[in-house]
Amino acid sequence: MSNHNDKKPDEPEDFGKQLQDMLRTAKIQFMPFGGMGATSQPDGGEAVPDEDAEAAAALERIRSFQLKPREVRDHLDRFVIRQDEAKKVLSVAICDHYNHVRRCLEDPRAAQEEYAKQNVVLLGPTGVGKTYLMRCIAKLIGVPFVKADATKFSETGYVGADVEDIVRDLVRAANNDPDLAQYGIVYIDEIDKIATRGGTQGGRDVSGRGVQTNLLKLMEETDVNLQSQTDLVGQMQSIMDLQRGGKPRKRTVNTRHILFIVSGAFDGIHDLIRKRVASGSIGFGSSSAVARTDDDLLHRVGTTDFIAYGFEPEFIGRLPVRVVCENLNADDLEKILLQSEGSILRQYIHDFRGYGIDLAIAPEALRRIAERAALEKTGARGLMTVLETVFRLFKFELPSTTIRELTIDATALDRPDQLLERLLKANETAQRAHLRGEVAQYAARFEAASGLGLDFTEEAIDALVAESLAGGKTVRGLCEDKFRDYEFGLKLIHKNTGQQRFTINRTTVEHAVEEISRWVRESYAHGV
Repeated sequence: MSNHNDKKPDEPEDFGKQLQDMLRTAKIQFMPFGGMGATSQPDGGEAVPDEDAEAAAALERIRSFQLKPREVRDHLDRFVIRQDEAKKVLSVAICDHYNHVRRCLEDPRAAQEEYAKQNVVLLGPTGVGKTYLMRCIAKLIGVPFVKADATKFSETGYVGADVEDIVRDLVRAANNDPDLAQYGIVYIDEIDKIATRGGTQGGRDVSGRGVQTNLLKLMEETDVNLQSQTDLVGQMQSIMDLQRGGKPRKRTVNTRHILFIVSGAFDGIHDLIRKRVASGSIGFGSSSAVARTDDDLLHRVGTTDFIAYGFEPEFIGRLPVRVVCENLNADDLEKILLQSEGSILRQYIHDFRGYGIDLAIAPEALRRIAERAALEKTGARGLMTVLETVFRLFKFELPSTTIRELTIDATALDRPDQLLERLLKANETAQRAHLRGEVAQYAARFEAASGLGLDFTEEAIDALVAESLAGGKTVRGLCEDKFRDYEFGLKLIHKNTGQQRFTINRTTVEHAVEEISRWVRESYAHGV
């Protein structure tokens, strides 16, 4: 083995080779400086052609962007229920933005012209479809999309993530292609949590004004260095470049054409709007603001309200498009269940189908589910809360039975346990046959693993089936627990006596440990 001191000091490429070997050993993938979507492979090979082709196709879609606002709106209608005004506003903003991007790609001179980017702020309670709207739009256009929570960011130098990390995440979402990432969409949720209303005075502001200032730079236009201070792979690549005698090649992404969407529930902003509207009214009209609903008030939100809420004027000024997503009522939630292509009900149907069970829900039950979900006050997320409560018992019990159909009516919503009990009782005969088959399956697995055969008597099978039905444990689980020491014990007996098949009777099932111990002792006595 060569000694470390044998290496010559004038061979810097050896150190670079060590780093490459380290990267390959750790199976870390990185994009070489100056690369355009190329990703080094663990074996040091060239970039994956499919990723290059995918990035090229995405860039071509952006260059040939021809969607109209109505087409975008129609696409959103397939997935998101209600939010008609939000769909219209977003459709126009998206089409304007990517039409401008297309013009810049066609004519570089257009990129030098002043252009007010239509960054968006989405307002509305949780579960009304804010994130889903943006995911559907990004998927339709075919651009990289990344989502982050504003609460994870802090001003540079303090505990927390750097706001520029989200641009680096966008590059990763673009298969490490900076050229594609610069036309992506960044979505930042919970933006209201970094408002500085009643904030710190004279102390460190790690999540408010400093974060707003840093985000402001991204939303305007800046070059983001893709090698962060915590990017170990990037730093190793820089060292390799220096060892080769060159300078580290700077990798950056310009944010000029990245569309920024921020959203939040903005709890409490309704009071600010109500106060402003009321102060602008006189006479009998002064009470009109008090009677307005939260949705009505949000539609009247203005820049002064955001500033009063705790946002810097410069920051909110870079979010000129304001979109309000309204609360969902029971009618809306019922439509989501029935009409949305992304309905959570479809997921449950597929979940049960994965076990070979067909799920059906009566219309009156769907209405009851929607009404219960509306009471949760969490929008569409309330649907999953209700459905999970209704189906959790069925999901646990039915896959281990021979039941292949489940129909939920309004009565079953109140007492799902009673419906399950009736189904299991009606299926008891078929279930017994199924459990008997599980005994045979266990015996086959045991023989395949050990080379030794287990012959279960009818009484033993009946005992296992009865115990399974009474205790709710599967026959497989019972057998693996009762006979966990049998493979070792029976191999000892086979070595001592040559016996290859063993009879399992009711006594063996009821006293499995004692029986295997007795059999082993007798096998040693047999050899004496």
